[in-house]
Amino acid sequence: MGGRETAADAMGTLFVVGIGPGLPHAMTQRAKDVITTADCVIASNLYQEFLRRDGTLPPENAEVEAAPDGGTAAGEESGTVLERPGGSRQTLIRSTMGKQVELAREAFQRVRAGEDVAHVSGGDPNVYGKSDLLYTMAEADEAYDVPIEVVPGVTAALGGAANLGAPLSNDFCTVSLSDKWRGWDEIEEKLRAAAISGFVIVLYNCWRDYQRAIDVVREERADDVPVGIFNDAGRGDAGRNLDDETHTITTLGEANDHDDEVGGMGTSILIGTQETTVWENDYGNHLVTPRGGRDVDDF
Repeated sequence: MGGRETAADAMGTLFVVGIGPGLPHAMTQRAKDVITTADCVIASNLYQEFLRRDGTLPPENAEVEAAPDGGTAAGEESGTVLERPGGSRQTLIRSTMGKQVELAREAFQRVRAGEDVAHVSGGDPNVYGKSDLLYTMAEADEAYDVPIEVVPGVTAALGGAANLGAPLSNDFCTVSLSDKWRGWDEIEEKLRAAAISGFVIVLYNCWRDYQRAIDVVREERADDVPVGIFNDAGRGDAGRNLDDETHTITTLGEANDHDDEVGGMGTSILIGTQETTVWENDYGNHLVTPRGGRDVDDF
């Protein structure tokens, strides 16, 4: 029994860290603390750039040496060892789309060696992020000994909705238009069910078939329903699609006429319900979906 406790004490933790849109001001304090203190951080070049803005990651010129063994288990992707302001050292590894399996295995090895590893995911790891992959890999590799902790972040639906006003104040759902793991028939079935059920719908991965998705919802929902199109929610002038963060309010009937506002993976489209209204004040237009049947006296 004592030996097992000693092994557990020597084990690190694999943190799957959601950093929201990626800019330091939009991260939770927990996410910032985990990344700052981790022995190893796995992050894409884009997220590395964002995390350097306020010192969450050390600057590139803080490199001390190449990672041990000349690189990482991900093959040609080389890790580097950086020195933090207090003198501690931190290994930084670049995450790439085609190397996620290898990176997961490397993370398991490092945790078993006693390191805390922060595997960075944009938005929230549980909303089309990286958390399911790491659990799936842990099952495939029988890595039952590796502690995994998910650190939540602000997903695009929430960030974009905040820019638009209060469109998610009633029931809502998200639907990914990516057909990498789901066929279009299943995606269409989900869209139709959500439209019929009266959910506010937030579409992710709008670089695939977003016009087709809009057409499906139009079969079940009126054309005058308000729609919000937003890009890189929470990134300000650091957007990757249209050079900066944008949001547009239109209607379901006109949503497919906004090709210029649909920039790629960073675009999400929010489709309101018949209860969603466009509310205007001195500062602009906002989308509001009331929780239902309430007025001020109810509060």
